[in-house]
Amino acid sequence: MKMTRILSFIAVSLMLISGCRSLQQTDESSTSDLTDYQQVVDPFPVYDASDELITFPFLGGFNAPRPQFVDIDADGDTDLFVQENTGDLKYFEFTEQGSEFPLEWRTNKYQELDIGEWFRFVDLDQDGDLDLLTEQPYSYIRYYRNEGTREKARFVLAVDSLRDVTGEAIFSDRQNIPNVTDIDNDGLLDLFIGRLDGTLTRYESIGRDEREIPRFELVTERFEDIEIVKQFGTMHGANTMAFMDIDADGDQDIFWGDFFEPSILLLENRGTPSSPDFKGEPRPFPADDPVQTSGYNAPSLTDWGKDGDADLFLGVLGGAYNANQTLAENFLFYEQQSPGQFRLQTKQFLKTLDVGNESIPATGDIDGDGDLDLLLANKIDPINRNTSIVYVFENRGTENTPEFHQKSTLNLPDAYHYAPDLADLNGDGLDDLLLGSWRGGVAFYQNTGGSFDLVEENIIELPRGSNAVPELVDLDADGDLDVLLGSSGGTVSYFENTGSASDPEFQLVEDAFPNVEVGHRSNPAFFDVDGDGDLDLFLGSKVDGIVFFRNIGSPKKAAFKMETELPISVEATQFSAPHFADLDGDGIPEFLSGNREGGLIYFRP
Repeated sequence: MKMTRILSFIAVSLMLISGCRSLQQTDESSTSDLTDYQQVVDPFPVYDASDELITFPFLGGFNAPRPQFVDIDADGDTDLFVQENTGDLKYFEFTEQGSEFPLEWRTNKYQELDIGEWFRFVDLDQDGDLDLLTEQPYSYIRYYRNEGTREKARFVLAVDSLRDVTGEAIFSDRQNIPNVTDIDNDGLLDLFIGRLDGTLTRYESIGRDEREIPRFELVTERFEDIEIVKQFGTMHGANTMAFMDIDADGDQDIFWGDFFEPSILLLENRGTPSSPDFKGEPRPFPADDPVQTSGYNAPSLTDWGKDGDADLFLGVLGGAYNANQTLAENFLFYEQQSPGQFRLQTKQFLKTLDVGNESIPATGDIDGDGDLDLLLANKIDPINRNTSIVYVFENRGTENTPEFHQKSTLNLPDAYHYAPDLADLNGDGLDDLLLGSWRGGVAFYQNTGGSFDLVEENIIELPRGSNAVPELVDLDADGDLDVLLGSSGGTVSYFENTGSASDPEFQLVEDAFPNVEVGHRSNPAFFDVDGDGDLDLFLGSKVDGIVFFRNIGSPKKAAFKMETELPISVEATQFSAPHFADLDGDGIPEFLSGNREGGLIYFRP
């Protein structure tokens, strides 16, 4: 949407007393004109605590990345696909060899394909271009044929489930990610499926049917008698695998990740290209410094540096060994620096804002310099599991050209599920802090010049339930800030400010909005989307994304009605924490949201 077009019907007035920046339009216009919001992953510079530039700050974070490197456009460079959420596939195009970081984010929903719980690119019909296998819910194998070209792929559903020669659908447990290769170099593709008992099933292609769908014949349910067990026991688990000739002896080796294995296991092929032999014991990799994570490591190998050898990438899906510790650092890159010698380069290959999980943002002028700073809270600190953390990002740019630097974390007592909101509550021109937590109370911290001092431990409290999420807003147009409070149960509680703009007193209004509810974990944000002078409600939720409630009342007396579609086309994930703010000072609200993955997504018109 053209900037001038938006400005012609939106005049946004920031509530000077409201750090939550509930944005209002001043003229009436169709909400359809507001649907053109687009996601941007790097709209302005954001730096981490080491003052290193974050490449994709608003990518949204990762909890369980499943990567695969392939040259999808046949230009000789390795592109990257990553799955984080069920059904969605992120695509990063390799655009420039030798640049600081040569991958560019293109989309979170590659060709709008539904990939279920896993994906594999492979030339299944052996016509020279890449096809796509994905999970067919629940636990079967969907086949998308590439009906485009090597340079410009176009995937079309060929069959909802691959079948064996008897016509039976091939079962592949959705927790396990299969793979395809020609293990014995006979020109026929082999389909390998890991089982929950630690064994490996092998099917071999025997040609194609009349629809050109490959047919597979079961060869063995115990390939090479492989059985992966827990390091110090007999437990088996969800698994994933990759094939690669890692030792350059001409045959394919297997890398195996397992729920009960903190490392990645190498199963070395001691046979020949035409006669594989995997009789040796699986061993943790790399040999001199094995991977140690929370387990369930998804491998992908590629020659990243184009130096003639394979490098190892691992997406940590989170297994049996404290999955919290890998909520933020879970995309590992091991470079092969000399034959057989791998060294860890980073635990966050795609560098993004990521505070662990269940992030909640707030914006306000914390340091009184006239621009908006950022707070970002998480559910639990991945390192110290005793508390939530609130990170402070100082805006060192200007009101119109933001530049965020991770400055510190707030010094707070131990508590889970911190939920911050910022606004000037005492009339001194500095944005103060309301801070919800898991126990259901909301604390009031006064801004004393860039830092916060506790004034009241429980200025308000949920009448029932837990996970208090405050949103400061003048909901009755009387010039002071009220509070709408989200909760774990999905309802909202309204606390009217019966005091003043500089001396608030919050009073619960019983059953103020009984029809405003989501399934679980309500998280409120306000924006006047229809320009009628009152504030409409966007309510984040645990599983339903963002639910929209139009204000059909008036500026002084709100009344909300749920609508089935969002008036702003923004993507939302689980544990959505919506937030509107004018970060670049152009008078047009941008949309941000925290999410389950612990990151931030950002949309602008």
